Amino acid sequence: MITTGSIRGHPAVWLENEYLKISVLPEKGADIYEFIYKPFGVDFLYKTNPGLQPPGSRPPKDIIENYEGGWQELFPNTGDSCQHQGKIIPTHGEVAILPWDFAVIQDTPDETEILFTVCTRILPFRVERRMKLKKGESVLVIEEQVTNLSDTSQDFVWGHHLVLGGTFLENGCQYLAAARTILVPDKPKESRFARLAAGQRQPWPWALARSSGAPIDLRIIPGPDIRSHDDIFLTDLELGEAAITNPRLGLVFTLNWDANTFGCLVMWQPFGGLDMPPWAGSYGVGMEPWTTCSNLEGATKTGKSHRLGPKEFLSTILYASVSVSNQVISSDHSIPENP
Repeated sequence: MITTGSIRGHPAVWLENEYLKISVLPEKGADIYEFIYKPFGVDFLYKTNPGLQPPGSRPPKDIIENYEGGWQELFPNTGDSCQHQGKIIPTHGEVAILPWDFAVIQDTPDETEILFTVCTRILPFRVERRMKLKKGESVLVIEEQVTNLSDTSQDFVWGHHLVLGGTFLENGCQYLAAARTILVPDKPKESRFARLAAGQRQPWPWALARSSGAPIDLRIIPGPDIRSHDDIFLTDLELGEAAITNPRLGLVFTLNWDANTFGCLVMWQPFGGLDMPPWAGSYGVGMEPWTTCSNLEGATKTGKSHRLGPKEFLSTILYASVSVSNQVISSDHSIPENP
């Protein structure tokens, strides 16, 4: 079932079946605002404390303006704003701050499908996102395609800013990722709240604490009272898969993607310790597949950006699913001798 309406003054469209209810804000970057598992009434998506504010009197300059949490598309830049081809590309790119068009492709008792499209204005690309729900499945399917609209080759980086929180995330949740390596940036955004030592490269899941140097198991999610904040990049992916389980609720959220397209997983950790608005005091954890760990400028310099020739396109698919399990995801919590 597909319905339309508004949320806090923003036009909204809902995709819904017997298991999932998902809201999208087309004119606000096609943000996925809610991801609700209906049998338990649980919203999996992180929300900032200010929450979603009504639309402003002018278009936003970057994703940070009226950032409400949820799930954003990042394109053609991920990370900090940068220069490319003599142009300024905003933080996390353009498409998260542009209005998208949408069309209902199918709305039957067996399947719902909506196509969202947007063209970037700084660089010549088109992004298409098909979102699908099928009867009897607690899986959101996202089929995507980016197209170079120009007659010259174009570089880009791409990502998904999916942050889990809401009524799902809590102390004792467990985070699994098919990664081999942890990278922590040299310069944390909020060094006084950083839990992890800066500039480290360690085997997943053991990272080193900033204060003591002791190993920390990143699979175990602490509660917001820890008041920490860290940016973490998970690389050397064995496959594109990550999951968080809540043992108390018996719910598991799983994201699957193509690791050849998105080769880096960002495990952003706003665990109640980021003082800057709009994130101050909020609690969540990132499950963010990116093509690479840097922004477009850095990726272009190191040869890690994606490139499309004239009129070429790149397609990919992601699956976001919810399952019920009364078992804690098994993991070895023993500390290795040489982490």
